[in-house]
Amino acid sequence: MAVFGVDYAWGRPGAAALKRAGAKFACRYLSHDTTGKNLTRAEADELSGAGIWLVVVWEDSARRPLAGRSAGAADARDATAQARACGMPDDRPIYFAADWDASPAQQDEINAYLDGAASVLGRDRVGLYAGHGPVKRAFDAKKITYGWQTYAWSGGRWDARAQLQQYSNDHTINGVGVDYDRAVSSDYGQWRVGVSPEGEDDMPDYVSVGTDTEQRLSPGTWTNVTWDHEYADPRHQHYDPGGPSLLTGSARYSLTVAATVTGVPAGTLIQARAVEVEMKDTSRYEVGPVQDFLSVGERTNLVYGLPADTVRAGHRVRFQLIQHGTAPATVTDGSAKLFFWR
Repeated sequence: MAVFGVDYAWGRPGAAALKRAGAKFACRYLSHDTTGKNLTRAEADELSGAGIWLVVVWEDSARRPLAGRSAGAADARDATAQARACGMPDDRPIYFAADWDASPAQQDEINAYLDGAASVLGRDRVGLYAGHGPVKRAFDAKKITYGWQTYAWSGGRWDARAQLQQYSNDHTINGVGVDYDRAVSSDYGQWRVGVSPEGEDDMPDYVSVGTDTEQRLSPGTWTNVTWDHEYADPRHQHYDPGGPSLLTGSARYSLTVAATVTGVPAGTLIQARAVEVEMKDTSRYEVGPVQDFLSVGERTNLVYGLPADTVRAGHRVRFQLIQHGTAPATVTDGSAKLFFWR
């Protein structure tokens, strides 16, 4: 079963548009470019928080692998530093691009480049993006563990060892040019900020809930938001229909919540946080990151994002709001999506 994803360079379709398009992962660049081509930490946080996996590829110039072993080592060091700054775990691979119709006579230089990358990363973290010939020859020579093959220069042939396939170019999502990719293996080098996949799961499970019931938000008091609509809960991890709990631990998770608050004067501070409460005693809890919002008037829409966290066994995740006005306010509606993996 293939998993649909995209790759893109300078444009940014945005997490919401990617999810509407059905993309489960995004392949993004690392390089020495300074004009906006590269993945940033802010983008990695946004995509991770929306449940989209990331894959990274180093491409400084199309034929850079012809520069040999020393170039591969230098690029791997720079790629590692950039990927780490974006939140990539140290056990995830990096693809290196050979973005031309490389001939068999050029394979020795490509392999030497890959040897240089392996001297920094370890062979198990080295991947190659290229057409069929270079990918096949690199796999045959045991120079790579991961392959991302483009249909270009491949003549309709696919190497079965390649975990990723770029199968169609020149599409548009939210006004941004993208290429279409598919993952044909459960492990194709994907990660989220601070999170590596586990086992055979290529995507996490999820809980999706909402509310359209008005809820009182007293001033100066942290208040649980209660969810009365359950849209999806494949593994029954919510276990609290009509209540505040979103997930039962233990699990790693990412959380996105959108909510609307009315009755708070413009300029008033509204704060949001995730908490992990003990199941046996809900008065005992651990507080997650607090995010601040300023009311814009009668109706304030806010979006809270937590890219990665871990809830222990015997605990449940809840979402809370507080408003610092002088009179009660109202939560009129909201939705929460929580991705989790074990």
